[in-house]
Amino acid sequence: MKSNVVPINENFRLEALKSLDILDTKSEKEFDEITALANFICDTTIALISLVDYDRQWFKSKNGTNICEIPRHNSLCSYAILHPHTPLIVKDVREDDRFNNDPIYLEETPIIFYTGIPLVDKDGFALGTLCVMDSKPREISEKQLESLNSLAKQVIILFELNKKNTDLEKVQQKLKKRNESLREFARVISHDLKMPLANIITSTDLLKLKLGDKLDQESLEYFEYIKISSFSMSNYINDVLDHYESESLINNIPEKFNLNSLLQGIIDLLSIKPNVIIHLPEENPTLECNKLALKQVFFNLIANSIKYNDKEKIIISIDASSDDIFYYFRITDNGMGIPNDKLDTIFKLFTTANITDRNGNKGNGIGLSTVKKIIKSLNGSISVTSEEKLSTTFSFSIKR
Repeated sequence: MKSNVVPINENFRLEALKSLDILDTKSEKEFDEITALANFICDTTIALISLVDYDRQWFKSKNGTNICEIPRHNSLCSYAILHPHTPLIVKDVREDDRFNNDPIYLEETPIIFYTGIPLVDKDGFALGTLCVMDSKPREISEKQLESLNSLAKQVIILFELNKKNTDLEKVQQKLKKRNESLREFARVISHDLKMPLANIITSTDLLKLKLGDKLDQESLEYFEYIKISSFSMSNYINDVLDHYESESLINNIPEKFNLNSLLQGIIDLLSIKPNVIIHLPEENPTLECNKLALKQVFFNLIANSIKYNDKEKIIISIDASSDDIFYYFRITDNGMGIPNDKLDTIFKLFTTANITDRNGNKGNGIGLSTVKKIIKSLNGSISVTSEEKLSTTFSFSIKR
């Protein structure tokens, strides 16, 4: 075969080929089905999806041979890519002046018949071929050629899909690294800020005790304002840390547990006052799921039901049910309710309903965003219904 046959745009063509990130990748069923079909349609012994690299011809898929590549100087496909829009059809290599100087073999099989359809990308670069070969002279019909052209187009589509998937994986890896850095940053900042805040709260109390009767009412109010603001900032920091730490909860192994035992543990942690009545599910179901993640969800929702409640007697009802696929939960309280125009936004990070809690403080818009994030990662969903000044119900599901 004539040597040094390269396209005029060879450097750009090779860049386009490298950009696919497909050279030397593992075999894939989708490509192998195409070469098997090409062999069947053309009644040939060998079919290849061949990519022409700098000094070799590498096979993304092969049917009828076991080798993965051959030198480019002994490649019919190298000649086929010289004319990207025209199939190369060689009925008998031995009678073709372009190729009869140097016999071509795949393993021990001589290549006598060859038809290659150039694989042309969206920019017009011929990256390789979909080709069929045989060890004896053959003819190829118009219908067979048409079918090969259609299969070649499918190969290009698969190349593009593979490239998009590869690019997406790279983006996901970058995002994962950035999220890990951000989570570590949140952890460090939270730790570094919480200690000074604790010192401010302690110092405020000590100063009040030391100054005693020397403080007038206005001064006492200022001290109280400092203390309340410090607690508010501490809660904000804790919520930010919980939001970024919530991802680590998803990796916990599912375990069996009683729902009411989990809920009772949360109630104990919240140090609930006597004016709070919580009705637990009557059936006390046994669940098998990510216990720690579900605990975080219930902790946030129950705490919110208590915090945003203006009634003298706080009543919270928790219900649970299930089917073959999901667990379903519902938490209803007799609290302040949420304005209708805020129902669609309360799950967004740093978005609040602009209402104050029973102590006159505003939320930071992190807790419910964290809840939704956890539930979504558990393949579930959450919704809310509410009547202002009457009640709010959060309904959510998680996959079993």
